[in-house]
Amino acid sequence: MQTKPPALVVMSRSSIEAHFDRPRLQRLSEVVALDEPFWTDELDTPQARARLARAEVLVTSWGAPALTRSRLDAAPRLRAVMHAAGSVRELVGADVWRRGIRVTSAADANAVPVAEYTLAAIIFAGKKAPFLAADRQRAYGGWGSVSGYGDLSNFERTVGLVGFSRIGRRVAEMLKVISGTECLVADPYADPEQVARAGARLVTLEEMLPQVHVLSLHAPELAETRHLIGAEQLRRLPDFATVVNTARGSLVDADALAAECRSGRLFAILDVTDPEPLPVDSQLRQVANVMVTPHIAGSLGTEIGRLTDHVLDELSRWASRRPLQAEITEEHWALGLSA
Repeated sequence: MQTKPPALVVMSRSSIEAHFDRPRLQRLSEVVALDEPFWTDELDTPQARARLARAEVLVTSWGAPALTRSRLDAAPRLRAVMHAAGSVRELVGADVWRRGIRVTSAADANAVPVAEYTLAAIIFAGKKAPFLAADRQRAYGGWGSVSGYGDLSNFERTVGLVGFSRIGRRVAEMLKVISGTECLVADPYADPEQVARAGARLVTLEEMLPQVHVLSLHAPELAETRHLIGAEQLRRLPDFATVVNTARGSLVDADALAAECRSGRLFAILDVTDPEPLPVDSQLRQVANVMVTPHIAGSLGTEIGRLTDHVLDELSRWASRRPLQAEITEEHWALGLSA
């Protein structure tokens, strides 16, 4: 009988309560050995270090401390990190791969609700629903009273996706449900054939901007993508276009976006901002053409169970030496593709 590998669960208290109900905790215990205490939210006390020294695999999520060199030194048996959330960018670094430790992420599972939110935002953008709902003079006046919002339609519209990430790819595929929609993708690393299979067409960002009614952002947060959509790019968008951002707030120049929306020319639906949360005096807080939600597109509530199930499946594959399906390599990490 194969011995179960010793594991340590590392995440905040609120995370472990969200991830592990009794059936999922039972399933975890069937795959790995859980010594007491099996969970911690820190790795620096003597008790935590003693558990870390025995662990062959860490199951991590929100609230897990970064795996620094000193913490890795305290984990000589560590062979894998299974992350039950999205990005591992703040959790792991080059030292992890240097030691041959394998890393997986539940980012694919977390992409599901983000793509669903994005699709809803795109459909609402077509009708300008959030902005009309906030317009007290017009919200109750009937469609005949509406002006200054452009064509309130989701037929024969063009949607531009900046970034063919795991979320961008899902959004492209989901857009097929909107009749007559053309989907364009701008991503210098994307394969044109894969984009075409998703129902979209690969173009440059410069080519895309003047054509789109909705611009949806799905690029990683890197130094070179900061303010990827700045004043110049926003000026090239057609009148009444909507910017949707469910990726990272830093992709957009917030001041430039606020100015365009204040003019009445553009609209924005933002689930992420830079900084986050927005300061009280942020220009984006003052603009009627902007809808901001508090970073809710990702997994929340029962959706977190999908992340747990994903990691439990991956953990079972790893423990039985089967191929992993969501492994993050150092190359992925360096390119920001672990986000």
